[in-house]
Amino acid sequence: MNDYALLVDYEYCTGCHACEVACKQEHRIPAKKPGGIKIIELIEELPGRKLDITYFPLLTRFCLFCAPRVKRGLLPACVKHCMAQCLKFGRAEELAKKTPRKRRAVLWAR
Repeated sequence: MNDYALLVDYEYCTGCHACEVACKQEHRIPAKKPGGIKIIELIEELPGRKLDITYFPLLTRFCLFCAPRVKRGLLPACVKHCMAQCLKFGRAEELAKKTPRKRRAVLWAR
């Protein structure tokens, strides 16, 4: 699994938590226990009393990129169920080329 990576484009994450739910269901993790991905919410107050809310899908130490699914030719559960399509999975070299330059994104590799 060392050749694979997960590209997270924070610009489009809506904070729906579908990735968290999919991960926990895939691996039969109880709701109160940590899974392989967690959504962090950052709320900033802007001038004019406006709020900016940013959601950050973060991989935890428990994430294994759904190795059994990938071996069967399937996408990791979080990627498959991401409604905003801000998670991309594939070969690290290929995803590095696709990393957006002007948006907020991070490439996670294991």
